[in-house]
Amino acid sequence: QVQLVESGGGSVQAGGSLRLSCAASGYTYTTYCMGWFRQAPGKEREGVAVIDSDGSTRYADSVKGRFTISKDNAKNTLYLQMNSLKPEDTAMYYCAAKSARWLQLFAPAYNYWGQGTQVTVSS
Repeated sequence: QVQLVESGGGSVQAGGSLRLSCAASGYTYTTYCMGWFRQAPGKEREGVAVIDSDGSTRYADSVKGRFTISKDNAKNTLYLQMNSLKPEDTAMYYCAAKSARWLQLFAPAYNYWGQGTQVTVSS
């Protein structure tokens, strides 16, 4: 099993920045891909950014150039630096991990999930 705990959410004004963190524990050596997903009220969960064990990344078009995903393997921690935030970025943000190799933004492909951290961006 892999446990994921997110932190760093909050409320900011449009144009501001936040950094999310996800601490992983348990059988972390079994995970190949990790990523950030978000879900706004009434909408489906969508992929934001993912990273694999080799450091390759993939981003949703809506966040390219504004968000950066990274990880610290020594600390077993995943990060999401979010800059130039927009009101449409408001959502619950989830950290996820999977054992399969393919770098996907497809939420159902991930089998480990955190509880989420709320991000609210006001205009």
